[in-house]
Amino acid sequence: MRILALDTSTEWCSVAAGDGSRWHMRDEHAGQAHSGRILPLVRAVLAEAGIALAQLDGIAFGAGPGSFTGIRIGCGVAQGLALGANLPVIAIPTLEALAQEARRVHGWNVVVPCLDARMREVYAAVYRFGEAPDGGRWRVVLAPTVLPPSALRLPAGHDDACGAGNAYAAYPSLGAGLGLAAVDATLRPTAQSIGDLALPRLAAGEAVDAAHALPLYVRHRVALTTAERDAGARL
Repeated sequence: MRILALDTSTEWCSVAAGDGSRWHMRDEHAGQAHSGRILPLVRAVLAEAGIALAQLDGIAFGAGPGSFTGIRIGCGVAQGLALGANLPVIAIPTLEALAQEARRVHGWNVVVPCLDARMREVYAAVYRFGEAPDGGRWRVVLAPTVLPPSALRLPAGHDDACGAGNAYAAYPSLGAGLGLAAVDATLRPTAQSIGDLALPRLAAGEAVDAAHALPLYVRHRVALTTAERDAGARL
């Protein structure tokens, strides 16, 4: 099966096309320019892979959490391409994709992916790979959440956990505070990892129609009203 995968949940714009055994990829630090860069990268990747959009079996995207604007762009582009080509869509949580990237790069099987959520908070989760009955897939130990870094706790029995993501650079004491075995703050969700996670789900019939693909925001508000701020409210 062949799939197009994309992620715009961070400052990077990442696109990959392939079948799991071989990926054609483009990664670009886009900053705030995702909307202008994502489609050119999609065209370049498909051309490099020699695959027309209609020859794909599905489209996957990083559903969040992450940048609100980036997530909306990724979801909208995936939906638009899928609707035009009559393809199913697979929404992959970006923190799970970050855990997958950590496993791909380092071989880690217990990962605490953390992304800087700004506003003195982090997006975090805990995943363990390969435990029965989920052999070959990630098991959710702590579902994606947003919270102050000081409030994050590692569930008991996960002393072999490792940390991945830019929150460990934003909050240098976070990894030591959690007692993690290792940390790589340079890792980020990539389209290849999203594709790796999406392919078995596509084969298992877990994809949805484009219109039903939804982002995973976790934090549903990014600002307070004037009245709330005057009253001293906090997100």
